[in-house]
Amino acid sequence: MATYAAISAVGQALLALLEQSCPKPEFEGAKFELYQASDFKTPMEEGVSLFLYRVTPSTTRRNLTGREDAQGRRTRRPLPVDLCFMLTPWAKTAAKQHRLLGWSMRTLEDTPTLTASFLNHYGRPETDTFLPDETVTLVQDTLSIQDLLNVWEVGKPNLQVSVTYIARMVLIESGISDTQGPPVQTRVLDLGKRTE
Repeated sequence: MATYAAISAVGQALLALLEQSCPKPEFEGAKFELYQASDFKTPMEEGVSLFLYRVTPSTTRRNLTGREDAQGRRTRRPLPVDLCFMLTPWAKTAAKQHRLLGWSMRTLEDTPTLTASFLNHYGRPETDTFLPDETVTLVQDTLSIQDLLNVWEVGKPNLQVSVTYIARMVLIESGISDTQGPPVQTRVLDLGKRTE
């Protein structure tokens, strides 16, 4: 289970994946950046932005138990979340923007599962955000036109072609240990006397 830095690490790892596999020289000057709402007012000239527009509780598995630490203490159950990202290509011409979009989508489809070692490598400044056996799965998501317009409200009137993805089941571990008493050995039942 990951630490609270998992949300940031997933976004940074996705951008690193795109940047590493960027075809040169076609997209030589392309930038790869995490965006927040204010960045849509003055976007980059060429590249790909990744905007985290929603975080939802994951409904895939809700009955998770906490992890046992090295001292034998069990932490509280993890918080499973799904991270909803919007990927937007930016370019001076529509043709180049479409080429960036097609290449980005194909790259993410080729690597739908991100391993802990990859996520930890780009989750700066921490390098131990995810446990060695953890993975994050990325799936393409389809938004309704109304939902897409609501997301793009931040970028009016500069609407751009975009695609949305969900990083599923990111487990954020609690730092609080649940105290547990020793196992019950015996049980004594004391019968009470009836009073009238």
